[in-house]
Amino acid sequence: MATTHSLGFPRIGAKRELKLAQEAYWKGLSSRDDLIATGAALRAAHWRVQAGVDLAPVGDFSFYDQMLDMSFTLGNLPERVRGFTGDTLDNYFRVARGRSAPGAGDHAEGCCGGVAAGEMTKWFDTNYHYIVPEFEAKTEFQLDPSRLLAQLAEAKAQGVKAKPVIIGPVTYLALGKAKDGSDKLALLPRLLLVYAELLAVLAAEGVEWVQIDEPILVTELVPGWREAFERAYAALNSGKLKLLLATYFGALKENLPLACSLPVQGIHLDAVNARDEVTALIAACPTDRVVSLGVVNGRNIWKTDLEAVLDWLEPVARALGDRLWLAPSCSLLHVPVDLANETALDPEVRSWLAFAVQKLDEVRVIAAALRQGRGAVAADLAANRAALASRRVSSRVNNPEVKAAVARIDPALGRRQSPFPQRAAKQDLRLHLPRFPTTTIGSFPQTAEIRQTRSQFKAGKIDAATYRAAMHGEIERCVREQEVLGLDVLVHGEPERNDMVEYFGEQLDGYVFSQFGWVQSYGSRCVKPPILFGDISRPKAMTVEWISYAASLTDRPMKGMLTGPVTILNWSFVRDDQPRSVSCRQLALAMREEVLDLEKAGIRVIQIDEAALREGLPLRRSQWQDYLDWAVECFRITANGVDDETQIHTHMCYSEFNDIIASIAAMDADVITIETSRSDMELLDAFDDFKYPNQIGPGVYDIHSPNIPSEEHIVDLMKKAAERIPAERLWVNPDCGLKTRQWSEVIPALTNMVSAAKTLRATVV
Repeated sequence: MATTHSLGFPRIGAKRELKLAQEAYWKGLSSRDDLIATGAALRAAHWRVQAGVDLAPVGDFSFYDQMLDMSFTLGNLPERVRGFTGDTLDNYFRVARGRSAPGAGDHAEGCCGGVAAGEMTKWFDTNYHYIVPEFEAKTEFQLDPSRLLAQLAEAKAQGVKAKPVIIGPVTYLALGKAKDGSDKLALLPRLLLVYAELLAVLAAEGVEWVQIDEPILVTELVPGWREAFERAYAALNSGKLKLLLATYFGALKENLPLACSLPVQGIHLDAVNARDEVTALIAACPTDRVVSLGVVNGRNIWKTDLEAVLDWLEPVARALGDRLWLAPSCSLLHVPVDLANETALDPEVRSWLAFAVQKLDEVRVIAAALRQGRGAVAADLAANRAALASRRVSSRVNNPEVKAAVARIDPALGRRQSPFPQRAAKQDLRLHLPRFPTTTIGSFPQTAEIRQTRSQFKAGKIDAATYRAAMHGEIERCVREQEVLGLDVLVHGEPERNDMVEYFGEQLDGYVFSQFGWVQSYGSRCVKPPILFGDISRPKAMTVEWISYAASLTDRPMKGMLTGPVTILNWSFVRDDQPRSVSCRQLALAMREEVLDLEKAGIRVIQIDEAALREGLPLRRSQWQDYLDWAVECFRITANGVDDETQIHTHMCYSEFNDIIASIAAMDADVITIETSRSDMELLDAFDDFKYPNQIGPGVYDIHSPNIPSEEHIVDLMKKAAERIPAERLWVNPDCGLKTRQWSEVIPALTNMVSAAKTLRATVV
């Protein structure tokens, strides 16, 4: 009889209850008790939803990020927050975002103060961001199990058969950064003492199974890290409880023998991405070990082909018997909560989808078929079969004209007319920009009034003329503010855009949209990925009217803002019935049309954001080049149809770019803006060995924190950049868009940024 379980559940709530509670607390509009109560209510609701599985996760809920939770559990706090005497939760938020609520030990929100927020980067190849653990040679660890024990007590009180979930010690070390350049692995013995203490505490609480997440096992490990696994699990094998070693997001490959050799009582394999390894895993595992298989995709929203899964799984179940566990492939953190809320979604497309609640139901159906035979779930299987057949034959999915256009793609589409030095000279003559030109990344604060106006228009409560007038008014406000600030290249502020991907998806054929399909990106930031279900085309221009209006208000260069094809792809729920590269080329052709229309309208600076370029990388370096080849090709198809005088920008944020810098250069954007503020310009280390040929704007204002950078801090960061990159090729800009910030924060921050640029022009030769 197969045991069913869940590796993790979305923490934000079906209607983003956690987001609302977090932001109210940070603004001082609610109390700590209110926030704590919301967390408890969400956990209780999520355990009720997961009542259909045999083991439910505990510890997967977080008020910000599970890696930050692990840092606090291990007592690994950055030195800058160790002396904080206030509430632990406030100190937690200080690491996450630079400050907590007003009156929580820092200056009031919107003023200078707080501390430097922890560095943030992508969790493997997802759009989820984690707070990077910080290490030094002298780092000591001290257990604080209170968070996990409190959640475990709640689960017991509600009758939940609980399986605590923690980040494994090797993954925790591997994903952290040694701030002093020391060897992280030297910390492993100290770290393991605290992990062993934590497991002993859980055993004393009567816990039978603990899920230890070690997704680093699906990457290519150098020998020292392979040995770290052997040392770690030899130390943690106390026999007092059972360990389920959880891997996900990919195949184990050469690490499969290593994983099977570790002294754990169970191994979870992502059988969606590593189906071919199931037989080898079973053969390599000791005969008393649990084999957990992720049989439902925890990363995408399409229905599982239940009969296809049963076809290969039934022989496995007969061979394993009670040793077989079933689960989604990974935590369901990466999908929306419940499809039942999507009453407005197109019924045909809705029939093809499964969100977190439905995915757990799919696990239940598969388990029931294995336990009782397919006849016991015949109605479920028939409904699933009909939905899959409907999708395969739908004329809405397949567009012959789009397929023909992709087939006609020629390498010439991706080439600029002239090399960068010639283009740069022509652009200088047209734009007349000073040294260290200033700009922003695109969006300005999205006030409650803006959001309300968009909502009213979408609901039909105001007409198109009223909506257009309101957006024009906000655009004019943004333009005038930028003129007063003295920025060199302006933007229109994007008041009409709900999200940088959703906005474009809503206007492209081949997409549909959910109403409550939110997933967490970081902290309180939730995104609603569009659903790419069919062949992509652009019926009409999407941005030209708004940006042209903004350009008409000023004599300064106006930058057109677009999202690039790779980011639209990686931040969508993508169809799984054709290669991702094909869908990306379709997007590239559609966005190319928009670029050319902007240029025809007189816009001579166009930014094509590729914030998600790196997160699409395969987890194994040996597979990187194929992805980078088609991703760079798609950007170039989008960007490179313009004249030499048109300056193409791109933007990337919160990723490690150093190891793909050559591919970034191959994109051949005239200007790239990247995040460097949280990492203290660390990302520019790549330029020690690689001579980046074009212009670059290293972000100097961390927009994910309410902290306001000083002029001196910005000058210091830019001088570090000028040590690696010629000053004449440097721009000064924030590290991302400003939509999540308030005007009271943005104005002083940009004032300091512009002042810093003037200082740099006067002092840097």
